[in-house]
Amino acid sequence: MHYWGLDEDGEAPGVSPVRNSKRNEQSKRPFSIEHIQEDSLAPLQSQASAQAKERALAPIGVFDSGAGGLTILAALRKALPQEHYIYFGDTGHCPYGTRSETEIIDLALRACRFLIAQGVKLIVVACNTASQAALNTLRATFSLPFIGVVPAVKPAARFTKRGRIGVAATNQAARAAYLRQLIDDYASDVQVYAVGCPELVTLVEHGDFDGPLVEETLQNSLRPLLVNDIDVLVLGCTHFPALRTTIEHVVGPHVLVIDSSSAIARRTQAILDVEGINHPTNPKYKPGELQVWCSGDASTFSEVASKLLGYPVLVRQAMP
Repeated sequence: MHYWGLDEDGEAPGVSPVRNSKRNEQSKRPFSIEHIQEDSLAPLQSQASAQAKERALAPIGVFDSGAGGLTILAALRKALPQEHYIYFGDTGHCPYGTRSETEIIDLALRACRFLIAQGVKLIVVACNTASQAALNTLRATFSLPFIGVVPAVKPAARFTKRGRIGVAATNQAARAAYLRQLIDDYASDVQVYAVGCPELVTLVEHGDFDGPLVEETLQNSLRPLLVNDIDVLVLGCTHFPALRTTIEHVVGPHVLVIDSSSAIARRTQAILDVEGINHPTNPKYKPGELQVWCSGDASTFSEVASKLLGYPVLVRQAMP
């Protein structure tokens, strides 16, 4: 590193080398480049260490169009209980699956700016539709790490015995080029059937996870996949795992139901490790704190979130 304001030999200016040769020799030693580097780097290293510690203590941001991302949040809190989390559900604009890509990108940018303003260290885009439409834009716009949600097509292709898998998603995600690319890359040798199920998003947003009406809706929504004799069903929307118990009842024991929530938790752990920003493990096992925000009605979202997560959740409203 070069330090400005010093002569090449470390001599301080304004001292006569003839009359003050001894003093000059003495003055060289404490002003050597080595000493200045050590003295100058010490506070910089201390500052960097403090910043790294502060970043490690910062929360993880998670966002979705609504309540679906809470299924990802649950997996994250199970795998990384010491971390703090800030969740934002954009319920004022849900569902994303019926919107254009331009709209989704704009909404995702606004959601992430809100989370960044809260001081998050990493953002999990816990929405398949937003991940497919906006993840590249988010990574190009902001400097912190982003983790997107990918439909579990790759493991589904490994698990199928009949060579037939189904993907239940939102309308936008079911016809996205990203899904077609996943199929080409990892499931080109099997039959893949995708269907949009926006009505299932509505069920979850209303807190309807089971019961006769939910079962009937699932039978109608999943029939286009089941008639093709699939043996693996990919839940390609983060809302759908909230309906998992009823879905498994509807599809029967011969259809394996999978989603990507556990894989996202593992990926988040890996990114934290690489970045060196893991929250320190608490020896007393005190779980991290959780803040939940939404852009729609806070009381309604509080009821849905509490039911889905299984514990009381206080929700505040924010309009990014």
